[in-house]
Amino acid sequence: MKKAVFVLILCSVVFKSCELFVKEPTGTPVARVDETYLYKKDIKALINPGMTPEDSTVIVNGFINRWATQQLLMDGARRNIALTEQKRLDNLIDQYKTDLYSQTYKDAIVAERLDSAISDKEAEEFYKKNPSNFKLNDELLKLRYIHLGETDYNINDIKEHFRRFETDDKKYLDSLSVQFREQSLNDSVWVSKADVVAKIDPITTQNEEQILKKTDFLQLRDSLGLYLIAIKDIRLRNEEAPLSYVMPTVKQIILNKRKLELIKQLEKDITKDAIKNKQFEIYN
Repeated sequence: MKKAVFVLILCSVVFKSCELFVKEPTGTPVARVDETYLYKKDIKALINPGMTPEDSTVIVNGFINRWATQQLLMDGARRNIALTEQKRLDNLIDQYKTDLYSQTYKDAIVAERLDSAISDKEAEEFYKKNPSNFKLNDELLKLRYIHLGETDYNINDIKEHFRRFETDDKKYLDSLSVQFREQSLNDSVWVSKADVVAKIDPITTQNEEQILKKTDFLQLRDSLGLYLIAIKDIRLRNEEAPLSYVMPTVKQIILNKRKLELIKQLEKDITKDAIKNKQFEIYN
């Protein structure tokens, strides 16, 4: 009799002890994998007011199944991956977390303190000090062109104004711009040869060397019409890039340098302050 009572007491104690190790849900659960629960609050954001009940069910069930798969894979990994490898992965996770927080903090400081205003003068000075950094990878052209239909009226007048291209000529051509199939009359802007070849159909990679030379007037024809072209200037590959063409790049480089210098100074200051405030010590 005493033995039976002892066994009952022992079983009760064991049962109660096991209950201590069972993780009880702390909300309204919708799914469980072993001792890990997915709660109703975790899927609340998935449901939009405009959804039909059918759509909501599909989305929620899909989310639950993906969550369960991830939990099961994680459990399998913990059971089967060597402890040394688990430690290495955990260290990577910790390092990534540190890097992510640190970078977010640095980005916030940079956004608050960085002076992003860069004058053209500052960009020009940087450009002149670093000419080797701005070599061309593609040929550049300053040109103007007009694409006309072969049947357009007053073509001879257009050619004359296009060739001469003085102030009154520009006004005349501008007044006819709606008549042109296409045009680009700003010959003070550098454009890449690749863009020109892509834009003007009769010019191809096979004939570009023969056609795209410095010239006051050139006309080409194809089945789509007549093209009037004038090439004002050329810069060859590996020559120094014109400042006007690389100005955005120069300013971006200066801005990036400012960011790096600001971050470097921030890291120095935060360490210096920590030493001063006895937050950071190195033991010999």
